[in-house]
Amino acid sequence: MAYLFVHFTSEEKDSESIYFAVSRDGLHYKDVGGTTPVIKTQLGSKGIRDPFMVYDEQAKKYFIIATDLNTSDGDWTRAVTTGSRSLFVWESYDLINWTDERLIEVAPEHAGCAWAPEAVYCREKEAWFVFWASNVREEGEDSAKQRIYGSFTRDFRDFSPAFKYIERETNVIDTDIVWDKGYYYRFSKDETNKVIILEKSRNLVEGPFEDVHSDSLSKLEGVEGPEAFYIEDMGKWCLMVDQYRTNGGYLPLLTDDLSEGNFEVLSSDKYDLGKRKKRHGGIIRISEEEMERIIQQYQLDGIDV
Repeated sequence: MAYLFVHFTSEEKDSESIYFAVSRDGLHYKDVGGTTPVIKTQLGSKGIRDPFMVYDEQAKKYFIIATDLNTSDGDWTRAVTTGSRSLFVWESYDLINWTDERLIEVAPEHAGCAWAPEAVYCREKEAWFVFWASNVREEGEDSAKQRIYGSFTRDFRDFSPAFKYIERETNVIDTDIVWDKGYYYRFSKDETNKVIILEKSRNLVEGPFEDVHSDSLSKLEGVEGPEAFYIEDMGKWCLMVDQYRTNGGYLPLLTDDLSEGNFEVLSSDKYDLGKRKKRHGGIIRISEEEMERIIQQYQLDGIDV
């Protein structure tokens, strides 16, 4: 068993592109490709952010979805209010050969953007549930705010009409969902307190979602971009959070049981995320053979993995 960290970075020449890093234990990563992205684009804004990867068991394919956003002009107002309403999609059978990217419009017509897309398999619908943040001003509102919208797909080509999925009193942008022991667990950034909140439900769309109290998460302020994955050898869930306030990069948290909400914040000597600064991405389990294939295809930054 191995792990693949797909991400973008703000410190390389082609920062808004897709990069890979690999690991055998989920906590110690080596960058592949050096400063050369695995995937670049000339479509849309010509910038890729927030890549997220899933594996479709039936199709035997990997899919990457990502934000179509280039921030080189520094105009975040434009990006939020009149940005792309489309998502990037790539697919591959082997993690090496990727199809040409396609841009698929998913956000409502009155939305200002489509940011930080992720996907989780919906057992009730037997389809992928893709969700993202869009800045929308609804009727009667003085100003727009970010809400989470969702859509269903079975092939990442045809998407059902978007619908509002999560709304808070303030903006909600970063959300991650995993399935464990009969529940969907939903991690979201609370823009009021700048912490990650955890909820759970037996039904992905219909809910209701109930809060999972977590002292460890409520005390960890100034983080965003939650990404949860299961580390097989440890028998633990790992939650990665981006320490944006201190520019400290991703921080791993571990728990034996998501339903308890008790997370261990790891000290810096217990993990190594590689030399490259990693921005909002996703982590997925892959096979040892697939990791070796990636290492052979790209230059590995370091000797041991």
